[in-house]
Amino acid sequence: MRTTRGSLCRSGGAVAAVGQKRKRSLGQPAAGDCCSGGGRRKRLDGGPDYLGELPDDLVLVVLSKLATSASSPSDFFNFRLTCKRLNGLGRHDVIFAKASRASLAVKAASWSESAHRFLKRCAAAGNLEACYILGMIRFYCLGSRSGGAALMARAAVGGHAAALYSLAVIQFNASGGEKTDRDLPAGAALCFRAAMLGHVDALRELGHCLQDGYGVDPDPAEGRRLLVAANARELTLALAAAAKHRPFAVLPLGGSFGVGGCPLLSDFGWNLPEAEPHPANQFMVDWWSSRGVQPSSKKPVVDELATADSDGGELRLCSHVRCGRRETRRHEFRRCSVCSAANYCSRACQALDWKRAHKAQCVPMRRWLLAGAAVAQ
Repeated sequence: MRTTRGSLCRSGGAVAAVGQKRKRSLGQPAAGDCCSGGGRRKRLDGGPDYLGELPDDLVLVVLSKLATSASSPSDFFNFRLTCKRLNGLGRHDVIFAKASRASLAVKAASWSESAHRFLKRCAAAGNLEACYILGMIRFYCLGSRSGGAALMARAAVGGHAAALYSLAVIQFNASGGEKTDRDLPAGAALCFRAAMLGHVDALRELGHCLQDGYGVDPDPAEGRRLLVAANARELTLALAAAAKHRPFAVLPLGGSFGVGGCPLLSDFGWNLPEAEPHPANQFMVDWWSSRGVQPSSKKPVVDELATADSDGGELRLCSHVRCGRRETRRHEFRRCSVCSAANYCSRACQALDWKRAHKAQCVPMRRWLLAGAAVAQ
């Protein structure tokens, strides 16, 4: 590697003295210059090669910035196709450690061994987002419980809020183990750490835990305060996202359910579009959808002789359509106490799905609404 002082430090080759410049002829560029590579990009004869004169550590800084701002996995690899020098420097661990969340958003339809190796390489380089995404994929999709939990724990130790919340959900449900393995105080503690890092779902989950005394001493007043704080934080994030994409857009007021909107903040009378799901959750949703597994939110029509538990041993998905978590054993997730048709991995998903869709899909609720309308007429 050539540093800013001009010294060369290459593995397997000769080491040049400090301050010495590389020699090249006009007709034959060096092997690592950007004008090589089969003649695809030839600079004009006698023209300056600005990129070739840059030291390697400065080029690594530029490539790190590109990796941080990449908007898709293809963007992460496109700059490596420019020339041999960028292809070589693009294999450095610092580049994989700086890969953005969008560049790690591997699609379930294009999942392959090469995509697995890419996430493993980023995780080995210390990328916390890659540790979390690969951990979720291994735990819930590939069936590697211990390996996935270890990767999520590594991200959680580094301060990754989503990894802390996911480990809390695992503790609450004893995912990957028996029902007796649940550790409710540990789950509440993980939720608290994630909430302190700004995770909205963790703050909402912690509020419900305080209201119900689930893993902590009951404190309904503090629980309601945390739920209001979660709504306020969600409103702040929605306003910031709207200002980023449409600076002069005005969010609609009112409690009506508009097209393309979701009244998650009904307490404040706002009608906001849903936030984009995390790449790990989107991968799990697409993964199970491609295998014919869909979340259930409506009461199925069963025979009168069939029992309530006659599901054939099928493991169910969380009914919140943007979650993607699946049970690791039968009856792991909690069910709706009214209709027993919807399944939720957490209280946060249950609260979100109730405001989003299940309030209108719940069978007894629908009957009550129809009965109220008939009485009004």
